[in-house]
Amino acid sequence: MQPDRQEVANRIRSLRDDLELTVEQMAELTGRSVDEYIAQESGEADFDFTFLYKCAQAFGVDVIEILTGEAPKLTGYELTRQGEGLSIMRRHGFEYLHQAPFFKDKLTEPFIVTAPYLEEEQNQPIHLSYHRGQEIDFIISGRMRFAYEDHIEELSAGDTLYYDSSRGHGMIAIGGEPCIFLAIVIKPQDEDPSDSINIP
Repeated sequence: MQPDRQEVANRIRSLRDDLELTVEQMAELTGRSVDEYIAQESGEADFDFTFLYKCAQAFGVDVIEILTGEAPKLTGYELTRQGEGLSIMRRHGFEYLHQAPFFKDKLTEPFIVTAPYLEEEQNQPIHLSYHRGQEIDFIISGRMRFAYEDHIEELSAGDTLYYDSSRGHGMIAIGGEPCIFLAIVIKPQDEDPSDSINIP
């Protein structure tokens, strides 16, 4: 299942309007310049998970509501079969398959992530992302180069990362093939939808 980018952009704009937030406020809350934010809210630019997650925090909604227009309703359990999930495409062909999109009141956001191998990235600085909370990444197949601020690690199948995601982190596939990993984004324990607009 692949959300329509323009529909997602329209939902972001509608939620921002409903909460009477300015473009400038949302740019600051999502860590974007005003021009970058406008390009994403208009649907001209691709979304990444960090942007969508920060929008959801600012609006006090589940990120799935932004992607699908529906609030998660399942309780008890949700089963996602191999190769299935809610697809979120992001920069340079990264694909995130959300593994529990319709489970209500999630404490985590679980994804199967495919990072493509790109020759042009191999000798470049790794783009760093920042989002409140913590993250666990378990390598299923392939190899990864992981940057955490000024630290670099190389990982293979079976390796696990656990880190504070509010600090700069990023990754690329190495070794000539895609890297597939399970990423579990853990929400901050102090997150409260009623004051999420004030997230730094």
